[in-house]
Amino acid sequence: MDFGVVLQTNPPAWRTVALAKQAEEHGFDYAWTFDSHLLWQEPYVIYSAILGATNRIVVGPMVTNPSTRDWTVTASVFATLNEMYGNRTVCGIGRGDSAVRVLNGKPTTLKDVREATHVIRELANCRPVEVNGTTLQFPWARSSALEVWIAAYGPLALKTTGEHGDGFILQLADVDIATWMIGAVRRAASDAGRDPDAITFCVAAPAYVTDGSEEALTHAREQCRWFGGMVGNHVADIVARYGDDPSVGVPQALTDYIKGREGYDYNEHGRAGNTHADFVPDEIVDRFCILGTAEEHRAKLEALRAIGVDQFAVYLQHDNKEETMRVYGESIMPELREHVVAKA
Repeated sequence: MDFGVVLQTNPPAWRTVALAKQAEEHGFDYAWTFDSHLLWQEPYVIYSAILGATNRIVVGPMVTNPSTRDWTVTASVFATLNEMYGNRTVCGIGRGDSAVRVLNGKPTTLKDVREATHVIRELANCRPVEVNGTTLQFPWARSSALEVWIAAYGPLALKTTGEHGDGFILQLADVDIATWMIGAVRRAASDAGRDPDAITFCVAAPAYVTDGSEEALTHAREQCRWFGGMVGNHVADIVARYGDDPSVGVPQALTDYIKGREGYDYNEHGRAGNTHADFVPDEIVDRFCILGTAEEHRAKLEALRAIGVDQFAVYLQHDNKEETMRVYGESIMPELREHVVAKA
């Protein structure tokens, strides 16, 4: 299993670069960032600084979208970074959340996600592609290689991921829900004639290591409750489209908790202690995140690995960033990797 961190590009930029450097030093494989150009600093500029300051860590957005970024410009950014620093980028893409909603826009269509995925992947892999009736290719790209991973929750988005994605990004760490979603992506890939085993499955969620006391767990929950509010935005879209009809297949646990949701302030998006996540119960925080002692983290990660998760990416939007990376680097990732090697 690989491991990543998910950062926000809050100023100053050197702080984001420093956290990415620490992540590499502790053994993490990926440094992801949010991609909302109005809420935070421009991530693609900062990727160049991260790559220049590190040796092996892979960078990319979790996630970009086809609406606020021109597809050919996105491809050019990744191809340029790959040509400059070696192939150390990955593109996470979805329908769009904070980046489009702060502009009073709506998430884009799955058709656009499919087409953008194709255009970005072909161009950033030095191949020609047709755009608006014209065949395009970067004449300067020689060795760039890029995978495009799709973030999804709903049935049609999961189907799109299985049919077109190089990877699947699931932004919650509930084992039961992840089992259902990974299964849906794998079936869609198989039905489309693709090899499901060729898809990378990435679960991303906040992780907070505690000393095992109830007081520490209560604090960790409050630091990570924002995540249930963020996921609730996507779940609300699913419920609006499909209702809460269990025959659709969406797990009831994913839909029940948003019934108390009363709006969302994107000015507090992804922030601990925000004012719009009070509706998220402790049970959902515990299910969607990984909280508790190092041993409890290892146990949940083992369960995720057993259902096919290839990467766990830690959201670090809480007050314990450095310590979380340290404990993961010293006590969690090595043992999990050794366990996998031993089984192999």
